[in-house]
Amino acid sequence: MEKISLPTARRCALAAQGFVDKPPTATPTQRHLRRVLARINVVQMDSVSVLARAHYLPLFSRLGPYPMALLEQAAWGKQRSLFEYWGHEASLLPLALHPLLRWRMQDAQAGIKVWGHVARFGRDEQLYVANVLARIRQEGPMAASALEGPKGAGGWWEWSAAKRAVEHLFWTGQLTTAHRRGFERVYDLPERVFPPEILAAPTPSRAEAHRALLLIAARALGVATAGCLRDYFRLSPADVAPRIAEMVENGDLTPVRVETWDKPAYVAADAAWPRRVEVATLLSPFDPLVWDRARTENLFGFRYRLEIYTPAAKRVHGYYVLPFLLGDRLVARVDLKAQRPHGNLAVLAAYAEPASPKQTALHLAGALRRMAVWLGLETITVENRGDLAVGLRRAVSESGE
Repeated sequence: MEKISLPTARRCALAAQGFVDKPPTATPTQRHLRRVLARINVVQMDSVSVLARAHYLPLFSRLGPYPMALLEQAAWGKQRSLFEYWGHEASLLPLALHPLLRWRMQDAQAGIKVWGHVARFGRDEQLYVANVLARIRQEGPMAASALEGPKGAGGWWEWSAAKRAVEHLFWTGQLTTAHRRGFERVYDLPERVFPPEILAAPTPSRAEAHRALLLIAARALGVATAGCLRDYFRLSPADVAPRIAEMVENGDLTPVRVETWDKPAYVAADAAWPRRVEVATLLSPFDPLVWDRARTENLFGFRYRLEIYTPAAKRVHGYYVLPFLLGDRLVARVDLKAQRPHGNLAVLAAYAEPASPKQTALHLAGALRRMAVWLGLETITVENRGDLAVGLRRAVSESGE
């Protein structure tokens, strides 16, 4: 088994995620969007909008300031190339992956790997669910809020009957997202949303689909343990183990040892091995490069936790903290907030990692400027919290001149 160094593994991972691709010299287009999506294949969604919705940020990290309408057209436009479904979590995925996830829709029909309250509702309220589906079939796209039914008491788990019904139908593939109104899904039948050739594509066997998803994950991760490969599309350990063995035998995956890692890793046959990575960009907490926190720590020596649900007094770094990628290292982190009424990007805290380069603040200031431009914010303020705050405030001031 070949042994590779940790820096080599990092550079391979960054190449796989698109961070060595030449950035656009002009305003990014759908071609650039497709290039990124062909690399990562999964764009995780999340409702938090303190900065920007999670699905917009991975593209910014790789393309720089781009028109958000590009992603919206790809996801919900007439000529869409993406669809919403459960990939890593709630995700935007290339339409070509739809056949590879039909086994998950079939499992959902049986109540497998579905949130308990949704699975119970689908099982116990079949007539109600069928009536909701019939109504959307007859009346056209509808949001849960437009459907009749008893209202929930509020909160994540206090959904109305209509919301539970459409989520069951979404999970089982009988409904999909036609578009969004704000961040609310508007549901419709797949045959009225997807191109006919997608629905007509043959359904692979469960094993074939898992092999294909694992290969996509391997190409997106660069170097990964079996657990990381499994996690990319949330596959089960029992499903993954025999498929990886098959993929090693047929040459799709090659086992390697990464220094300091205590588990074997795998690389795809077509993995790239750049000698150098030149990038300076901020990463979303939901970016596929860092969403696996254990992998992030093993690969970058960067301990990262999302503290949104941690009480304010117990937070270590802040509410919405973005890692800063400089070259092939994560060298800092910043707690950011878009103060839209004031046209300001607020840096609520800034922290440097041990042994971060001397020019970290200067490069970070440039990345913040690009983000502010992208978000349409005119100013940047840096609050006095964190060991990088003073230097970053100075660098931001100088970069604004």
